[in-house]
Amino acid sequence: MAPNTKRVFYANDVAAPIYLEILAQRPDIHVDKIVNDTPDVVLEPILTHGHAYQIGSSRQELAMNLQGYTPLLARCPNLLVLSTNGAGFDTVSLADATAAGVAVVNQAGGNKEGVAEHVMAMMLTLSKRIVQSDHAMRSGAVYNRRDFMGDDVQGRTIGIIGLGHVGSRVAELCRGLFQMRVIAYDPYQTAAELAVKGAEKAATLEDMLRVADYVSINCPHTAETRGMMGAAQFAMMQPHAFFITTARGGIHNEDDLAAALTAKQITGAGLDVWEDEPPPSDHPLLRFDNVLVSPHTAGITRQSRHNIARIAAEQMLDILDGKKPPRLLNPEVWPAYCDRFARILGFRPEA
Repeated sequence: MAPNTKRVFYANDVAAPIYLEILAQRPDIHVDKIVNDTPDVVLEPILTHGHAYQIGSSRQELAMNLQGYTPLLARCPNLLVLSTNGAGFDTVSLADATAAGVAVVNQAGGNKEGVAEHVMAMMLTLSKRIVQSDHAMRSGAVYNRRDFMGDDVQGRTIGIIGLGHVGSRVAELCRGLFQMRVIAYDPYQTAAELAVKGAEKAATLEDMLRVADYVSINCPHTAETRGMMGAAQFAMMQPHAFFITTARGGIHNEDDLAAALTAKQITGAGLDVWEDEPPPSDHPLLRFDNVLVSPHTAGITRQSRHNIARIAAEQMLDILDGKKPPRLLNPEVWPAYCDRFARILGFRPEA
């Protein structure tokens, strides 16, 4: 292996083949694959010499000893970057990585179309009561078609929590397709910034919940957002409103949501993400016929996976060439990262 070789490793799989195809075009890049049960005798030299780790984003699919926390980082003295397979970074501790001088990047925006379209699909399916009518027709039960009377979405109000890549696309679709009023709760953006994206700024989460006909969660899972939708928040929603989440499990309290549905505090929910994935077949939320569910597949489209893989590969090459990544999740690491990069690879990243 050449002295200036940069070593990348990934666990289990990459988002799409284009990732490996792009890296293969560079003779100075060497790629290793590990899996959840790779024996230590094989794993240790890969971790010891690896400069970059393309890491899976699902906690349930990646072995704990391969997740981006201090125990793993301590085994990777030359590691410079953790790059997640998607927009989420549940398998990485930003604090641990920063303490180790390791940059963390994601592929935010790569799957925004797939996820935003999933939100729209759930919103329409719930509003039109398609699942209930489908089940009734297949069951052979006697029914009256008026039993499945739904609602138009035209001109109604959607409240979006987090107006990033996905949230902005949801806002654009709702406003453009159905002339909906868009209200956003995002404390990290100003009213002027949200207005450019076609949304009104809610002063508080509570203000948004009280007026929205649909509530869509599109923010990351962090210590700040964990449990932000619980019993008190569901009680603030309108009785005819729907709750939809394609973000991450843990942002909403599943028990509290089940209780709110039982009490008819809200009309229904669309759930693509779960605290434990996949959820057990006897999960309380799977018993409701007004809850539409999917197993964290909103961003699993052929186009989204290809796009994420391409972005990940291009960003990885830029990083290893010394450029500052556009999707750096822990910018405070930059000075220490640059020092480590220069020591390990022999040249200093661009300012």
